Amino acid sequence: MSENSVTPLLSLDGVQANYGDFQALFGISMVVNPGEIVTLIGANGAGKTTTLRVISGLLKPRNGRIVFNGQEITGLPAHEIVSLGISQVPEGRQLFPFMSVEENLVLGAYIDRTRGKIPQLLEEQFTFSPKLKERRAQLAGTLSGGEQQMVAIARGLMAQPKLLLLDEPSLGLAPKIVEEVFQKILQIGERGVTVMLVEQNVVDGLSVSERGYVVEHGAIRMEGASRDLLLNAEVRRAYLGL
Repeated sequence: MSENSVTPLLSLDGVQANYGDFQALFGISMVVNPGEIVTLIGANGAGKTTTLRVISGLLKPRNGRIVFNGQEITGLPAHEIVSLGISQVPEGRQLFPFMSVEENLVLGAYIDRTRGKIPQLLEEQFTFSPKLKERRAQLAGTLSGGEQQMVAIARGLMAQPKLLLLDEPSLGLAPKIVEEVFQKILQIGERGVTVMLVEQNVVDGLSVSERGYVVEHGAIRMEGASRDLLLNAEVRRAYLGL
């Protein structure tokens, strides 16, 4: 899909962000087109999660502009951004361990446009992920890591997002489970949800996406088609040890 032939669903232009006196982002500019899966790769502390946080409104940018679905969202509070159609699945899943799977999912549909459709939305997620239906009454804290990740993703989808932000979905999971998680991400894309994926697992992250950005020291170091980045000598040396 050509970047020039479509209007981006999301665009960042010169976004800077700080944590107190520490500057974390230095002019991030990128686009995500409708229906794409786009992966951000980079080392720990490179600014990948911070980029997601400014998009979702959890961190107010110091400078720059963020436009989503034709509307400027720079600096809007997180609850307004969720209502507009951006949902984030945080690193580490952050479920409520003493609540059931179903109760955790319902929390994802608290916004006005989905609150009245909770039974229908639950059924959609249980159809999309049948294992969750089997576990619906089970406490989230008693699930395996992979099952918890599937709950976290389903909770993000309960808000019926146009754009799903996924932060390190493979973190701490066994290789076989990682494969299942990435298969689910591909299926989400096939259902028409645009995905921005932050992932240290470079091969898997780029393998499921159309395009990728390499983030280093709070700036975009490189961008391109995912297949080209996977073959790039610099990427292979820095992130794959090849």
